[in-house]
Amino acid sequence: MKATIAFLSVVTALTAYYVYVPLPSTVSEPWKLMLLDAALRIAQDVSNIAHWMGLGHYQTFLNLAANFLEELGPESTETVKVEDTAFDGVQVRVFEAGKNTNDAELKRGVIYIHGGGWALGSARIRSYDYICKKIADVLNAVVVSVEYRLVPEVYFPEQIHDVLQVAKHFLLLEVLAKYSVDPHRVAISGDSAGGNLAAAVSQQLAQDRSVTTRLKLQALIYPALQALDFNTPSYQQNMDIPILYRSVMARFWLEYLKGDTSFVKPLLVNNHTSFDLHEAAAVRAILNWTSLLPPSFKKGYKPVIQTLGDPRVIQEVPALLDVRAAPLIANKEVLQLLPKTYILTCEHDVLRDDGIMYAKRLEEAGIEVTHDHYEDGFHGCMIFGTWPTYFSVGIRTMNNYINWLYQNL
Repeated sequence: MKATIAFLSVVTALTAYYVYVPLPSTVSEPWKLMLLDAALRIAQDVSNIAHWMGLGHYQTFLNLAANFLEELGPESTETVKVEDTAFDGVQVRVFEAGKNTNDAELKRGVIYIHGGGWALGSARIRSYDYICKKIADVLNAVVVSVEYRLVPEVYFPEQIHDVLQVAKHFLLLEVLAKYSVDPHRVAISGDSAGGNLAAAVSQQLAQDRSVTTRLKLQALIYPALQALDFNTPSYQQNMDIPILYRSVMARFWLEYLKGDTSFVKPLLVNNHTSFDLHEAAAVRAILNWTSLLPPSFKKGYKPVIQTLGDPRVIQEVPALLDVRAAPLIANKEVLQLLPKTYILTCEHDVLRDDGIMYAKRLEEAGIEVTHDHYEDGFHGCMIFGTWPTYFSVGIRTMNNYINWLYQNL
């Protein structure tokens, strides 16, 4: 009897530890989010144990867990042909709408980059396969979903190079002609880390005079755009909100930039952008959220700027200041070259303010921006719009995003 009570007590404690997370009442379907978060945290803990035991890199195990039973083959439908191929040596999954019976009718084109902290996910998993099929079907488009290489196989800037190679290949007039794509109706898009890569590649393409086909649009879904201020109001407000905790985001950044993960703590208190570090002076001015955020998003939070910091962080991870990693800090002259932009943000997301600040900087540079904000949204919600991880906000964000593409591309 005592053993049974002890066992039940342990099970109850573990269940409470993994499942229950205090959540704002305004977040979409909180108990469902708690269960989703519990599954993700269990996978993270198991992956960390495997890493500690020397069985391999924790992100490799985490990716295997995240993709378990989710990876799909290239399954075509009645309206969308799906094919796995390679563009300039980089693996892609191409979704080709087959609606047009008129050979003279050209299709739209979308380059899509999946999220996952530059280390997780795949163009071939169920959620991204579904989103890209839907985009292709609704828009009568060709969608190129990029299977870029992940951490720990490669690190920054190789993920950008993979996406840039795919984009340049697809934008070749002969390739667009092969897929019957209108060269004046091509967009680039991505979510989370994929939004980061989409923004970075959009900036690269805009400055590359060898690229003659220009993007018409960029669409960024809760993008990660900087790793220099982990104390914006959204980082402070949502530091413990699933599914992307502030400490987890800091670790994703360090892994991507091949930095020592012991720097997580200095990052979280902004020790890498303190007043005494002259290298960070310029970016502090650009990332002044007190001037970039509307009052409704400041919510009474105060900037966190240390007087004395840790110079080792920038010295050992200089990519933190690289505009390719942090598209938000690009010069105005670069931003002025960018196409019409859609940015989706969620209230309960540490990355909310990255997207809002980028929208503001783009508008100041003269770019037309649509900012689509969801008060009940959480990070990653758009990929949770299908069974078995169905969230109402997932369906709404997905449909509104695709509708914007339909109306503007």
